[in-house]
Amino acid sequence: MTTITALFYVFSAVLLFAAFRVITARTPVYAALYLVLAFFSASCVWMLLRAEFLAISLVLVYVGAVMVLFLFVVMMLDIDVKALHEGFWKHFPVAGLVGVVIALEMAAVLLGGFRLGEAPAPDAVELKLGNTKLLGIEIYTRYLYPLQLAAVILLVAIIAAIALTLRRRKDSKYVDPAEQVKVKRADRVRLVKLAPTVEAPPAAPTETPASGDRP
Repeated sequence: MTTITALFYVFSAVLLFAAFRVITARTPVYAALYLVLAFFSASCVWMLLRAEFLAISLVLVYVGAVMVLFLFVVMMLDIDVKALHEGFWKHFPVAGLVGVVIALEMAAVLLGGFRLGEAPAPDAVELKLGNTKLLGIEIYTRYLYPLQLAAVILLVAIIAAIALTLRRRKDSKYVDPAEQVKVKRADRVRLVKLAPTVEAPPAAPTETPASGDRP
């Protein structure tokens, strides 16, 4: 067994353990932390498979942004854990059955892509370009329109999320951009002329003590 094969089994075992702990953790914070560990282990597996772009994207996008943000949101929310665990074993058979059906459907769809014997042999010129550059050429040539369509769908989802969560309050201050454009310099800046020198204040008169007050 080579070193790469041993590392593959180690990271795969950690990935399976972390994925199992995501659904069995008692608190959502621990589940989110185990999910970060699962993403990191999957990134290591992709790195061993020479999929550098996917590995770095998984670490930067999911671990570095999405999961950290999700973890902060979970930590800020006051979640009643006991209420979440109520009725778990009652609905477990139905949930397990649905999970098995989803796993079988994914296996039926994805197993066709693991037939490495039918994959064409890579060209020597393509190997010199690297995995990331070849992926970029493939996406922006054959899959350009699906990529643009996915970008439009994500943009619509972002706009919809902002529109649904936007709530105008009565005490919030609002500035009209059109009125800001019309403002002139004289409306914002007022020049004041001051004297170059400032006269010293007059000295206070000193009182001489009376003759009877002398020692």
